[in-house]
Amino acid sequence: MALGQIDHLVVSSATLAEGVAFVEETLGVEMATGGEHPLMGTHNRLLSLGPDCYLEVISVNPDARQPPHPRWFDLDYFTGDARLTNWVVRVPDLEKALHRAPDGTGQIHDLRRGEYRWQMAVPEDGRLPFSACAPGMLSWQGADPAPKLPDHGLRLAALEITHPEAEALSVALAPLVKDDRLSVHSGTSGLRAWIDTPKGLIQL
Repeated sequence: MALGQIDHLVVSSATLAEGVAFVEETLGVEMATGGEHPLMGTHNRLLSLGPDCYLEVISVNPDARQPPHPRWFDLDYFTGDARLTNWVVRVPDLEKALHRAPDGTGQIHDLRRGEYRWQMAVPEDGRLPFSACAPGMLSWQGADPAPKLPDHGLRLAALEITHPEAEALSVALAPLVKDDRLSVHSGTSGLRAWIDTPKGLIQL
């Protein structure tokens, strides 16, 4: 089975406006438009990190109906400042990839937003394994948004994951994704991304 690739980073926020302000102030560029996810009761804005990768700001949509199931990325319980909370890997065959993924990665849902169609694994409780340090997983059904986003010259330089069970997490990731920008270290659960910008390297 072909290994997956980093598809996008996820910045969660109490409101979409707060998340957008955090990213724009940190990285110094304007985010592109996004859309709504009726199945999850969320909405987003996007930012290019190159032709095959992007950053997503996501939050609960106050104008949407409360879904009858937990929202993805544990957004039902999000508190605090906007911050990098998750990462997502795209795979050519989601069903096959889930056989190798950590328990609790989720069940497959068919999703759509505007012209885009994709399948994504969503955990039943909304919480991804390894304290959300394991990736969300999706498979695009046709075009994906990354190539169409305005390119401000930003690129993902590195994604560092820390977790108390770093060795177990590394073993879990090995059959799913291979990327020289990705590293796993022992420590408190968390994600750090370094973005290469026209003004230099910036940590997100």
